[in-house]
Amino acid sequence: MPEPSPSHAGPFALGTFSDGAAAFPGLVAATRVRDLSGLVASVRALVEDWDTWLPRLHELAAAGDGAWHDLADLRVLTPIEPGQILQSGANYRKHVVDLVAAEKESVHGATPEEARADAEKMMDERIRAGVPYIFLGSPRALCGPYDDVVLPELGEQHDWELELALVIGRTGKNIPVAEAMSYVAGYTISNDLTTRDRLYRPDLKAIGTDWFTAKNADTFLPTGPFLVPAEFVGDPADLRITLRHNGVVRQDESTKDMIFDIPRLIAYASTTTTLRPGDLLLTGSPAGNGARWGVFLGPGDVIDAEITGLGHQRNTVRSHA
Repeated sequence: MPEPSPSHAGPFALGTFSDGAAAFPGLVAATRVRDLSGLVASVRALVEDWDTWLPRLHELAAAGDGAWHDLADLRVLTPIEPGQILQSGANYRKHVVDLVAAEKESVHGATPEEARADAEKMMDERIRAGVPYIFLGSPRALCGPYDDVVLPELGEQHDWELELALVIGRTGKNIPVAEAMSYVAGYTISNDLTTRDRLYRPDLKAIGTDWFTAKNADTFLPTGPFLVPAEFVGDPADLRITLRHNGVVRQDESTKDMIFDIPRLIAYASTTTTLRPGDLLLTGSPAGNGARWGVFLGPGDVIDAEITGLGHQRNTVRSHA
């Protein structure tokens, strides 16, 4: 199993692990993991009482006692079992400008300069007066940060979408933008894989996209390796998102390019649903998806992904057969 690299920010992080027996919640400090199963049932249970547990976690990390394992000896699982998964679409400016400009060129015959200028004007107006686009994902799509990604039987254009994901740490409804960051317990990495040629329904054009089919195949949401407490991450609007496909850099962008920042995403989502501790909110994917390069995932491919301070994922792709 590959060792997470680069390591997590801060003195500790959280995760869920297995030593070949039952899964257990763990406190990660560099290359060691303290088994927390004698203190708490799961990382989800810990986050549900986040204000109480966070000071205690500082104490446990500093004390160094308890049952510790070498991280390299453990299987790293998805760090938390979420209550609900909220996913943000079309939330990186350069990514959306590229998509809109390409359509204006191919469909409407605009010159590249005209197409890009129009697309940038549209995005500026969306930032000023628009709202986020959020949809639900299935927890059944989750897999660990080093698990194999299994391609579904249907579809051919399987694509990557690396995203910064946040974990909610407090219950809230109609959360004001100014207070939204206080609801974030920590951050992790999610790769929101998508089967592009299953995204639109030719038999139901009036309905449009089929998010369930395109995005929720088993193993299509590698998440982890860790939940890194928000206080260690620094400015979440200034993190680097990098994805390599078979060693080739395909995505390499700062979270500064988000159209709607994290406070606006949280506030908007909470107008519809009550956010609860353990909910996972994905913040969108930057430019550089496979569709942009004309390259999609196939059996034997390797995806390496990292976000500043949150660790590293490596997933090998295999066929459903």
